[in-house]
Amino acid sequence: MLSDDELLRYSRQVLLPQIDVAGQLRLKQARVLIVGLGGLGSPVALYLAAAGIGQLHLADFDSVDVTNLQRQVLHGNADIGLPKVDSALARLKALNPCIELVPHRQALSEACLAEVIGGVDLVLDCSDNFATREAVNAACVAARVPLVSGAAIRLEGQLSVFDPRQASSPCYHCLYGHGSEEELTCSQAGVAGPLVGLVGSLQALEALKLLAGFGEPLVGRLLLIDALGTRFRELRVKRDPACPVCGGPHG
Repeated sequence: MLSDDELLRYSRQVLLPQIDVAGQLRLKQARVLIVGLGGLGSPVALYLAAAGIGQLHLADFDSVDVTNLQRQVLHGNADIGLPKVDSALARLKALNPCIELVPHRQALSEACLAEVIGGVDLVLDCSDNFATREAVNAACVAARVPLVSGAAIRLEGQLSVFDPRQASSPCYHCLYGHGSEEELTCSQAGVAGPLVGLVGSLQALEALKLLAGFGEPLVGRLLLIDALGTRFRELRVKRDPACPVCGGPHG
């Protein structure tokens, strides 16, 4: 049940008829993995902790660098040199002591990913490289756990939801295949801070919709964000029946 303190803390959220007390209880009972605590993971972690997700798994093997602070709002100047997971733990505990935080400070191997994802209800991919996204997607498909995936670089962002519980849902590999040979990172191409904040906030919103059971999640749809012109575009994405990850008898 929700305590009196929790009812007060989440009162503005509980007032929404789409969430109500029942939805807030579902959020309290939810277990969520956030992969990456950088530009995207910062708003995701802050908003999900504030919303009352009962158990947040925080995964990142990197440390805070001064170049992160322009966009990774989970961390501060005093955190430079600390593991991002440790910086996040301190910030999120101060934000909401009602939730449980589970740290994962090492890079998640394939076996470790399978174990962790098998024990959660939802995964948010906030990583910055294709190899991690592919590994997370494969583990989510195998465990039949929904995945909220976001990306941002320069002044462009993307967002989609992949839900292997739905027969018609594509997976990350259906959409992106084997990726690009010339994959750029923010350290090479740059990125605007508010853009990653926007994409991460939308990821957090999609997570709340999936966990509390309201609205229409971005399953089978890819949201494209053009920050330069402040334009949003949506593309339909179909499942690939020949996909080596989710197609065939394993889908």
